[in-house]
Amino acid sequence: MSIRVGMVSLGCPKNQVDAERMMFSLRDFGFQLIEDAALADVAVINTCGFIQSAKEEAIETILEFLELKKEGRIKGVVVTGCLAERYREQILEQLPGLDAVVTLGKDGEIAAVIEDIVRGQTSGLVAADKCSLPLEGGRILSTQPFYAYLKIAEGCSNCCTYCAIPAIRGGFRSRTIENILEEARDLAGKGVTELVVVAQDTSRYGEDIYGESRLPELLTELCRIEGFKWIRTLYLYPERITDRLIDVIAREDKLVKYLDIPIQHCNGDILKRMNRHGDRESLTALMAKLRDRIPGVTLRTTLITGFPGETEEQFNELAEFVAEVKFDRLGCFAYSPEEGTPAASFPDQVPEEEKQRRADIIMEQQMFINDALNEQKLGSKVELVVEGFDRYAECCFGRSAADAPEIDGKIFFTTPRKLTAGDYVQVEITDMLDCDLLGEVAE
Repeated sequence: MSIRVGMVSLGCPKNQVDAERMMFSLRDFGFQLIEDAALADVAVINTCGFIQSAKEEAIETILEFLELKKEGRIKGVVVTGCLAERYREQILEQLPGLDAVVTLGKDGEIAAVIEDIVRGQTSGLVAADKCSLPLEGGRILSTQPFYAYLKIAEGCSNCCTYCAIPAIRGGFRSRTIENILEEARDLAGKGVTELVVVAQDTSRYGEDIYGESRLPELLTELCRIEGFKWIRTLYLYPERITDRLIDVIAREDKLVKYLDIPIQHCNGDILKRMNRHGDRESLTALMAKLRDRIPGVTLRTTLITGFPGETEEQFNELAEFVAEVKFDRLGCFAYSPEEGTPAASFPDQVPEEEKQRRADIIMEQQMFINDALNEQKLGSKVELVVEGFDRYAECCFGRSAADAPEIDGKIFFTTPRKLTAGDYVQVEITDMLDCDLLGEVAE
């Protein structure tokens, strides 16, 4: 009887790619992979450790599986991912019952770790330098089969004062263009039609190995691969969005006109304390430039409220900026002090309630913007990819090119014909409900 292994992956798409590589190595070793990790012999929890809420989710998940082990329903529990890298010894000390804590540099040896557990050996801490994390190799996709993430680099060297990623993941390390294209061709050959390009800072791609950003060249080459219909790029830092990159995005039909630009704030003093670049004037000018040079572009961003020292005046400037720019997509989060980061020890920490109040104001403001933007879409026709059928609403649902998977809203629509996940159809927008749009297939 083969050993059943289940993977639970938490956090961002970049972490998800790591989990997919581990699943491939587990299957290649001879283990049976099952979707429901609670029914497995050994469960692997691939954790996120970025902010407090992510850490809490990871610990709750680990505790759930340790309870299953105590009840005799599973034989082993392994923790991998960012939490394992960041709190390796603490996890073993504070969560008794774990069979192994595997740091990022040992992801490639996950199968051997589980083999030891099956033989009755508790591995404890399995550690290596984070730079040993495999950046290539086979994957078992955990997304729907028509789309996949393509991780083009690992780590980050930006060293924003609020962020623990450089400490957890190490410095920015690009893969070669040839290596990335090889994996992309493999994904296209497996039926992937939507490719989502990710890194902690995709706009920095290639600087470490080519001496300059090579993202424009990489995206151009990806567009030449047959099979892809949409190629989406996430996490572009504003100061690295060059005219050359803008020209490529505007020119290439396969590149969806959707830019995820995490700016975090608009006030120049706050951005300096964050070790970020720009100010309200430069960011406003960039967004105007993008809308002018890339017709129909969708702009998405993320913001942080309550950063240490943020005054009411600086927050009001952020709110005014959001109202002025009118981002198509926006997420706002209350600042989370992360241990080991410079900002956690900055003076003038903003009270928790005030941080959240400010975040709520921005999100409420954005809701009105979203409603106005959605109203403008009524009566228009959009192409979307079908994601599935909602049996409660008794209609299909999908995403347009303006919606990233698992991040943005959906379009619910009726159709007289049978559709399959991964089909692309034209839908006429007829109504709106909360943040989602409603429509019907345009024959």
